Amino acid sequence: QMQLVESGGGLAQAGGSLRLSCAASERTANTYTVAWFRQAPGKERDFVATIHGSSSDTYYGDSVKGRFTISRDNTKNTVYLQMNRLKPEDTAVYYCAAAPWWRSGWTESSTYTVWGQGAQVTVSS
Repeated sequence: QMQLVESGGGLAQAGGSLRLSCAASERTANTYTVAWFRQAPGKERDFVATIHGSSSDTYYGDSVKGRFTISRDNTKNTVYLQMNRLKPEDTAVYYCAAAPWWRSGWTESSTYTVWGQGAQVTVSS
């Protein structure tokens, strides 16, 4: 069974950086599209970024464009989310998720059927 394990969450100051990792138990290159979502207290789960499993095209939510970068290390079956210039409003639980590469709807949570356990990111003022 495909499993995703997240790491790298923690506390950062505004303007700082964190890198989240999403380690997959199976090969993701040319196999799975992987995305990051986040959910702040009392809010809906929002799309953050995705990297396509076949083309490696990337797409970002408007709130993180220019600050966050999604990437993949194919040798480690790991997807990363580099978060720079963090803002307090970035505070949330971040989830990685995977879907077969041929599925459409990259920004929709319903597209993804395998989810990581979540990583808390807290950004102080």
